[in-house]
Amino acid sequence: MSTLVATILLVVLVALIVLVVVRSVRIIPQATAGIVERFGRYHRTLNAGLNMVTPFVDRLRPLIDLREQVVSFPPQPVITRDNLVVGIDTVIYFQVTDPKAATYEVADYIKAVEQLTVTTLRNVVGGMDLETALTSRDQINTELRQELDEATGKWGIRVGRVELKAIEPPSSIQDSMEKQMRADRDKRAAILSAEGNKQSAILNAEGERQAAVLKARGESEAAVLRAEAEAKAQAARARGQAEAILTVFRAIHEGNPDQRLLAYQYMQMLPQIAQGDANKVWIVPSEIGKALEGIGGLVSSIGARPAAAPPTAPVPPPRPEPAAPPAFSGPRPQFDPPVGRHAGLEGWLAGGGGPVHDGTVGDGEGGPVPRAGHAGSAPFDDDPSLV
Repeated sequence: MSTLVATILLVVLVALIVLVVVRSVRIIPQATAGIVERFGRYHRTLNAGLNMVTPFVDRLRPLIDLREQVVSFPPQPVITRDNLVVGIDTVIYFQVTDPKAATYEVADYIKAVEQLTVTTLRNVVGGMDLETALTSRDQINTELRQELDEATGKWGIRVGRVELKAIEPPSSIQDSMEKQMRADRDKRAAILSAEGNKQSAILNAEGERQAAVLKARGESEAAVLRAEAEAKAQAARARGQAEAILTVFRAIHEGNPDQRLLAYQYMQMLPQIAQGDANKVWIVPSEIGKALEGIGGLVSSIGARPAAAPPTAPVPPPRPEPAAPPAFSGPRPQFDPPVGRHAGLEGWLAGGGGPVHDGTVGDGEGGPVPRAGHAGSAPFDDDPSLV
C-alpha cells in the first residue's frame, strides 16, 4: 500500500516538474516580441530566442509582429472642395517599433491606423478640388504619411509609406472628363496635323523655289550658249559672204567689163527685181538710166542706116512714108568707153547691194525704166526700132 502511494506521489511530482519546466521556458520566433505580465502588470518584453519566465506568476501576452505590415483599406467617400464625392482607396505601410506602447497605448493599433488614415485623408483632400486631387497624388501621400507618423509615434508604430490606389469620381464626372480628354486630344491632334501641313508646305515651297532657281540658271546658261553659237554662226556666214563678194568683185575686176556688158546685165536684173505678185513698190539703181541710154542710142544708130537697093531691080514709085518718130531732144547717147570701174554698179551686179538706190518705181510711175519714164530726154517707147 505504501509502495503504491509512493509511486503515485512520484508520478505527480514528475508531472509537476514537467509542467513547471514547460511553463517556465518560452521560445520567441524571430521578428516578434512577447509582453510578460507579472500579477497583471507589465514585467518585461521577451525578445526572439529562448526565454525563461516564472511559472504560475508570469503571463505571456500574444506575440507582436515586428515586421513592416501592409494594410489595404476599402474605398472611403471623400468630399472635395468643389463639392464632389470621390472614393479613395489607400494602402498603409507601417511597422511596430515599441511592443509595449503598441500593447498598452492603444487597444487595436490596426483599427486605430485605419480610422486615422480616413480622417486625415478627408482633411487633406477636402481642401483640394477634383482636378488638383487627381493630379496631386504625391502631395497627398506625403501629407498623409507625415500626419500618420506624427499621430502613431506614441503608439510605438512607424508609418513608412501611404499610397492612394485609386480615386474614383462619380460616373457623370467621369463621362465629362473623358469628353474633355477626347476634345483635348483632338485639339492636339489638329495642332500637330496643322504643324505637319505647315512644314510640308514650307518644304514644298523651298523645293519649288530651288527648282525654279535651278531652271532659271539652266535657261540663262542655255541662252548664253545659244547666243554664243548664233554669234559664231553669224560670224561664219559673214566671213563666207565676204569671201563670196570678194571673189565676185575680183572676177569682175579681172574680166574688165565694158559699158555694153554692164547694160546687158542691168536688163537681165530688171525681171528679177519685179518678181512676185505682191511687189507693188521696187527700187531701181540710179545707174540703170545711163545703161538704158546706151542701149537706146545703139538701137537708134542701127535703125538709121539706109538699106542698100539691089542694082538690077526697078525702082518702085515712092510711097508716102509714115511720120517719123520724134527725135531725141538732146544729143544721142553714145556708148561710153570703159573708163574705170563703177564701185556701186559693180557691187550691185555682184549681189552685194551697195549704195545704188534711186527711187521707188511702181506700175506706170515715173522712173528711168521702160514703160515708166524717159531714157535721157526722148520717150523710149516711141522708138519704132525698139518696138
